[in-house]
Parts: sequence; structure tokens; C-alpha cells
Amino acid sequence: MQKVLIIGSGGSGKSTLARKLATILKIELIHLDLLYWKAGWIETPKEKWREIVLDLLKKDSWVIDGNYSGTLKDRIEVSDTIIFLDRSPLLCLWRVLKRWFYNRNKNRIDMPMGCNEQLSLEFMFWILNYPQKTKPTIINLLKENTEGKQVFHLRSNTDVENFLLNCKNLTQPN
Repeated sequence: MQKVLIIGSGGSGKSTLARKLATILKIELIHLDLLYWKAGWIETPKEKWREIVLDLLKKDSWVIDGNYSGTLKDRIEVSDTIIFLDRSPLLCLWRVLKRWFYNRNKNRIDMPMGCNEQLSLEFMFWILNYPQKTKPTIINLLKENTEGKQVFHLRSNTDVENFLLNCKNLTQPN
């Protein structure tokens, strides 16, 4: 595992898993949100964003978390390991609400300065509609672009904990 991509709905646990996995694997952690957003929630222009992502993908190793459908296929193609966090939309929504409550008017560590935690109805509806609208696209991309790659489809806390435990066991010297 040298180029690991973590994808899933908002609130699925991508950033948390990415931090833990990067620590276990001792490789660079890249939060796409941290690079995409500028202070005041200003988006990076699409052409510039694609350039940034393609440069990141040239690195020897990384754990990248984030969705950003415009560059998802590129990231899938370069990754050797893809982790799809496929969690219940109600759980994801609960986690996002909890995250907003605890972090409102603050910056999270996986977001740039000047992007205080916020919550919108649009984002909540995206989370609730993820299984019907976004997940089928993800599943198709994974089916079409993952030959020769490790793909982990994690659906529960137990799946995530077991995955991390296995990674720890694989990286510890005998």
C-alpha cells in the first residue's frame, strides 16, 4: 500500500481513517479539502484543481481522502489501494451534525484556515441522497478501473477497525 485513495460520503469517516492509515503506513497524508478550499470557502478553479491533483498523484506514496468527482477517475487509476467507506446515510448525517456542533465557528485540522465549519441543507441532502445518486457512479468507476488493485468496501465500524488492525499487523516487523 503506497498510493491509497479513501472515498465515501460526507461523514463516512474518510479523514479519520486517512489520518490513522497514514500513521500506520508512515506515508504522506493528503486531505483534498485542505487544498481545494481557500479562506472564505473559495473554490479552486477547475483547471487549476486538476493540475494540483495530477501533481499530487506523481508522488511516490500517499494516503488521499476526498471525493471531487472531476478528478476521481485519475486518482483511482493511479492508486494501488482504494477504500470505499459505504456507510448508512443516517449515520453520516448524524456524524456531520455532530461535527458541526462541536466545530462551529472553528477550523477543523483537515480544512484550511478561514473555512470555519459550516452546514447547509444542500450538503445534508447530498449525504441523504448519496446511496441513490453518487454511490452507483462510484461502484461503476471501481468496477471499470480497479483491475490489479486492492479495493476495500468498508460498511461498518467493525470493518474499519479490522482493516486498520490488519494494516498494523502487516507493517509490524516479525
